[in-house]
Amino acid sequence: MDSRPATATAAPAATPAQTARAPRFPKSLDPGVERTWRRAAPPADWNLTRAEFQSALECSASTRFAGVVATPAKIEAYLEALHARDLALAVACAGGSAAAWDVFMAEFRPELYRAARAIVGAARGDAAARELADSLYAELYGLRESSGRRKSLFEYFHGRSKLSTWLHAVLAQRHVDEIRRTRPARPLEDDTGTARVEVESREAENADADPERASHLAALQAALAAALGALDPRDRLRLAYYYLDDRTLAEIGRLLGEHEATVSRRLDRARRDVRGKVEAWLRDVKKWNGAQIRECLECARGEWPFDLSQHLKDDASSAERKI
Repeated sequence: MDSRPATATAAPAATPAQTARAPRFPKSLDPGVERTWRRAAPPADWNLTRAEFQSALECSASTRFAGVVATPAKIEAYLEALHARDLALAVACAGGSAAAWDVFMAEFRPELYRAARAIVGAARGDAAARELADSLYAELYGLRESSGRRKSLFEYFHGRSKLSTWLHAVLAQRHVDEIRRTRPARPLEDDTGTARVEVESREAENADADPERASHLAALQAALAAALGALDPRDRLRLAYYYLDDRTLAEIGRLLGEHEATVSRRLDRARRDVRGKVEAWLRDVKKWNGAQIRECLECARGEWPFDLSQHLKDDASSAERKI
């Protein structure tokens, strides 16, 4: 699970355009909304109202708790765990605030370029990295009109991870999509040197055309949820800090009162523990053999379709309050 961006955080979910259908918060949540609004503290020139921010919170919560009945206490705990300032910035940018866009460009443009360089690799150079990063801006601003309004990619950000982490995930997914779009079928050779034709890559990688892969990913999702749920709360907190908050080992050490080397060692142990629990779940619950388990794990290579925040953020926030 050594994959920082939780790619599914970039997958389309409910958007602010759908907040009219999102459940309204009861009055009992007003204090929690107010605290989240104060944490966000958007400057006046962002032109973001408290009502607009609350709509974004309701949209975020309705996505997080889709299909389940969440108590006000659980929703309030969820609001406390959100990256409020990042969510406010995204909502203001989606609304077209020039001042908010100035802040976004100043804070995140250099980071996007660094992430793009890491994704495309040194061999392709800065020009390719800049092209990948710049390709996002039109979608973030929202040039397409839908029902008379701009549709911004920011509308898919719900504040459950840091905005920088979400942007990295979107950038990585765009790169993968472009590779799949442009990669041709190519001949491969077997051990004897005899050429054979590779199946068209996009066809082979299409999950809808491969129900077995979809089944494997569903089983892996269930196994991962069970494995993370069985972890010690402090281990979940370390994983949340590292994978969701994108903190360094030194920062995590300062927060938890641990040496940097200790954090690294315990993160490694937690990763191994999660993998062991995932394999045990697939073996004991699904009754799969070793070959089937390896095939299942192979499905997640090259693309990480799971939202780790679903299984780490809420539990980790509770653990953080207990520490």
